[in-house]
Amino acid sequence: MKPTIALVGRPNVGKSTLFNRLTKSRDALVADLPGLTRDRHYGHGRVGGKPYLVVDTGGFEPVADDGILYEMARQTLQAIDEADAVVFIVDARIGLTPQDKLIANRLRQLDRPVRLAVNKAEGMQASIVAAEFYELGLGEPWAISASHGEGVRGLMEDILDGFTVDPEPETLDHPKIAIIGRPNVGKSTLVNAILGEERVIAFDQPGTTRDSIYIEFERNERPYTVIDTAGVRRRGKVNEAIEKFSVVKTMQAIEDANVAVLVLDASQDVAEQDAHIAGFALEAGRALVVAVNKWESLDNGQREQVKRDIARKLGFLDFARFHYISALQGRGVGDLFASIDAAYEAAMVKLPTPRLTRALQLAVEKQAPPRAGMVRPKLKYAHQGGVNPPVVVVHGTALEHIPDSYWRYLEHSFLKMFKLQGTPLKVQFKRSANPFGDKKGT
Repeated sequence: MKPTIALVGRPNVGKSTLFNRLTKSRDALVADLPGLTRDRHYGHGRVGGKPYLVVDTGGFEPVADDGILYEMARQTLQAIDEADAVVFIVDARIGLTPQDKLIANRLRQLDRPVRLAVNKAEGMQASIVAAEFYELGLGEPWAISASHGEGVRGLMEDILDGFTVDPEPETLDHPKIAIIGRPNVGKSTLVNAILGEERVIAFDQPGTTRDSIYIEFERNERPYTVIDTAGVRRRGKVNEAIEKFSVVKTMQAIEDANVAVLVLDASQDVAEQDAHIAGFALEAGRALVVAVNKWESLDNGQREQVKRDIARKLGFLDFARFHYISALQGRGVGDLFASIDAAYEAAMVKLPTPRLTRALQLAVEKQAPPRAGMVRPKLKYAHQGGVNPPVVVVHGTALEHIPDSYWRYLEHSFLKMFKLQGTPLKVQFKRSANPFGDKKGT
């Protein structure tokens, strides 16, 4: 499983800049879930062959006792608790502050690795910049520049050196299904309906645990594993304070699954959080089935409005099948499995090189890649580069000039030609001049 790395520090020390540098994106995935501030971002990163998850937290003011600063501090502490390692970021331009010392005091008590990153050190001598921060007692300070990328790779290599990450996820011969969605949409109820017994205790309270539950079962003599990421509570714990929903656990469950079932609440509008969770599953390349729950509570007019709302807000999930169900009553749950099985088969499909190359030629005949000045990219042949999701590697020349729009066109063309339902497909371009050149769709 990928290690999770939390970025913490005072406001305006460059956490988000470092986050964008690590994820190679300016489109931070915002998990706007109950108990999570908009300042917590989640994304993928990779150094060499080692992938990881990274969490960008809000500014940490450890002395705050109310208001938004208190909430941000509380959520930062939760992110630290969920992380496998922490990067504590300080500002080289401002120097050591009392708040830095308070944060360091908290971090020294952790039983996980902490790295001290002295940011905004571009144009400065590293040894001089780092000198005053030894006082924090967090080991060797790393002088970096998040905006320029200086020292960032070395820092991340040092952190990841302490983790063993399997280069390929474990592949089973049966589907692993992650049940995902916002708190209180009926995920645990759906798990119980799938299992046909009350294996997961469901309460009508959102966000009640941070743990994912793995359950093995059989259906029609075929084995499955279902991963319940819902907030559930043990018997006897009803009167205790509610634990907040954990995005990190959901992210890890998605990474560990072959198929994700996104559960929506038909009695509520499709929320921004729903789109964010779906977006992460799509970014992870997971096959997807959408279950619109609590369908029995709506009249015909409301149902039509829900379908329009879904089409407008979740249009990017056009590759997935949608089911309208009642998990509580068990209606429509059985039909989910035809789509789950189809999505799993599509995600794990093996595509022969001759067929892929012919499909590529047909796509190019229908629509050639656009010229870039005097150059037109030439697509020669294609082969499969992986599964879960299917990866198609296209070889050719001048592929660095192919625009994103044509890359998406090829993805949709392969999905359509091979009739792959329920899974995204990723295209990678490999130039003849540089076999490790530009890769898209990763």
